[in-house]
Amino acid sequence: MDRDSVLGLLKKGAVARCTEALFTFGEKPEVYPEIKQRLEDWGYSTVIEYLRDLCLDAINLGLLPHSNPGSVTGRDLEMLRDVNASMGLMLESSSRRLCEPGMAHEKSPGKHPRVRLRVLEEAGRLEIPFTTGVLIGIGETDSEVVDSLAAIKEINDRYGHIQELIIQNFRPKPGTVMADLPEPSLERVISALETAKEMFPEIGLQVPPNLNPGREGVFLRHGANDFGGVSPITPDFVNPCDQWPTVERLQSIAAEQGFMLRERLPVYPEFMELVPERLKTLAASIASEDGFVR
Repeated sequence: MDRDSVLGLLKKGAVARCTEALFTFGEKPEVYPEIKQRLEDWGYSTVIEYLRDLCLDAINLGLLPHSNPGSVTGRDLEMLRDVNASMGLMLESSSRRLCEPGMAHEKSPGKHPRVRLRVLEEAGRLEIPFTTGVLIGIGETDSEVVDSLAAIKEINDRYGHIQELIIQNFRPKPGTVMADLPEPSLERVISALETAKEMFPEIGLQVPPNLNPGREGVFLRHGANDFGGVSPITPDFVNPCDQWPTVERLQSIAAEQGFMLRERLPVYPEFMELVPERLKTLAASIASEDGFVR
């Protein structure tokens, strides 16, 4: 998307009183000549440089950036740190077996566990409030799920920067290599969630509601305490076939399970001290409104 297109969406989000601008684009799209040329035409040598300016645009419109830039370097994280309220990267799995021929991550070098765990560690070193998680149903075993959660815990025990953990169920997409792979069973997702609750009793736990219509309340009963973000402006571009639930529906689901739905910022209240100085005033101003978790 060019800058004018991004600005158009950001302005719509500001008018709709959104609080977060989520940026995601895969990993190093500039490896494709046409993308590299487009970036150069706009005056950038990398997508990270471009992203930094877009984050500043979001801040100027009163939105808090949350970037998911893929497996980036420590230098990239340093460049983005002071223009993001929080950041994220799904580990998906710590299993190197999934990188072998015929497995889910065979052709995704940026998803090698060594690479992704290094990003989690760099984010911890830089004290960036971070979201990560595991993907269930891509060929991993139950013990590998536990190993993946343990790998995240080992890093978080050292740095304490993980604010949210996502237990995401695989959803096959038409036209992809894994289009015919079955979804994981509800029991496997619940088992992973319960293990995460035991390992991470104090942080946010999410099972994406738009990937689980009709099952949201089940996960609340088994330890989930966060629905993640929903947008009145855009679809879920990562999962375009799965529509966001309405806020009213989420309120109803929470109430049915004995909870009250409260809005939060892309940075959790207890991590506010790690927010870059240029964003603290904006975050505090938004959080002072009624209805926000403090």
